[in-house]
Amino acid sequence: MKNKTHFLTAKSLFAKLLLSCVLILTTCYSTSAQQAKPLTRIEFVFDASFSMFGQWQNGMKMDMAKKMLTDFLDSMQKVDNPNLELAFRCYGHQVPLRPERSCTDTKLEVPFGKNNAQAIKNKLKMLVPKGTTPIAYTLEQCGGDFPSASNANVRNIIILITDGIEECDGDPCAVSLALQKKGIVLKPFVIGIGLDQSYINSFGCIGKFYDASSEASFKNILNIVISQALNNTTVQVNLNDQINRPTETDVNMTFYDEQTGIIRYNYLHTINTKGVPDTLIIDPIGTYKMVVHTIPPIEKKGIELVPGKHNTIGVDAAQGYLNLKMSGNPDFTKNISCIVRKNGEMQTLHIQHFNTTEKFLIGKYDLEILTLPRIKLDKVDVGQSKTTYIEIPQSGIVTLSKPSEGPGSLYLEENNKLVWVCNLNSSLVQETINLQPGKYRVEYRPKNAKESIYTIEKRFKIDSGMSTAIRLY
Repeated sequence: MKNKTHFLTAKSLFAKLLLSCVLILTTCYSTSAQQAKPLTRIEFVFDASFSMFGQWQNGMKMDMAKKMLTDFLDSMQKVDNPNLELAFRCYGHQVPLRPERSCTDTKLEVPFGKNNAQAIKNKLKMLVPKGTTPIAYTLEQCGGDFPSASNANVRNIIILITDGIEECDGDPCAVSLALQKKGIVLKPFVIGIGLDQSYINSFGCIGKFYDASSEASFKNILNIVISQALNNTTVQVNLNDQINRPTETDVNMTFYDEQTGIIRYNYLHTINTKGVPDTLIIDPIGTYKMVVHTIPPIEKKGIELVPGKHNTIGVDAAQGYLNLKMSGNPDFTKNISCIVRKNGEMQTLHIQHFNTTEKFLIGKYDLEILTLPRIKLDKVDVGQSKTTYIEIPQSGIVTLSKPSEGPGSLYLEENNKLVWVCNLNSSLVQETINLQPGKYRVEYRPKNAKESIYTIEKRFKIDSGMSTAIRLY
């Protein structure tokens, strides 16, 4: 009687564990009215290899697993979920282990469909353990079991139930990763039945692993999974200011699957009508890398969401503003821009046009203003919620007229030195250039004059908003 009680307890716990997995995959996506419920497809992959004849707890692995899955399907039949489709694939159940094992022994016994729990139960009854364990090949075949999605609002899930590891020299981890990278499935679930403890580490790279090796572990897993499945999985991203308040907003956030690198979500951060960061609905399966597209961007790795809970992700994102201004005639300013770099670094963060305001993370920046001549400003400080104003004089215009084509260059007179500004276009006989206010020299030699003595030099001054004409003859 005691053995029977243990058997029923393990059976019940296993069925509840499976039901909890599906609850995570389905009920935690009761989204807001603005977000349609996804279609969730779950394919059960069932180990029917010869090793399932072995004993587990107080019965044979195959008998216990069949009854546990049957109980789970009985529970599913009581739940009306129009957004759920199930399928059932087995391996190791067609070809005996001897005289020669078959590493292609896998079959889709029940294709995807709604309300097909009874069909899966009927197949379960007929299963007899026979062959080997071709997990990699089976997972590869699963890729073709999922119907092509007519829209992006579909979630494809694999739940692998097994008592052993790959026996056909395949690489289940590589196959699983390839399916995820192709966007065919999300990270699979793996439920181990009476696994040798030395095998457990082999499954972490395949998917989310649950060790059902004992009743005690069943209870722990059950408590965790059921508590997580009761509510929606929601996420709040706090973009914190300098005093750790989530006041920063209006910036895009990208969530990548950290294992595959696939973009899973893009959201433009906002503060909702209650004055707090808006709540997002995000799939809890897998680990994320989040990039907040501030200037410069913020990257947060290793984000794991607790299914069925409200998750808060905090990042330091204190920001201020940089305003670039040149007053006067718009014709003098429309093509002026500025390279912005972090102080002491060469990488370009942003190119900002004049008479605009841009938001940056707080800190010090080096500016290279693309006027002629260049204006360089180092260690420009951008403070929390403050605007740093950078104003430069309005440019002037010089028009250079040459008697013929020929090389030349412009120089700024500064502290009794000539500072190169730019080269002239040797193929033009008239050229107009915008210059910052200052004293300049132009050096020019006609193309056909083959002696340096024919160099022509002119000095001139540029005033803000004024035009100057220079004849080089």
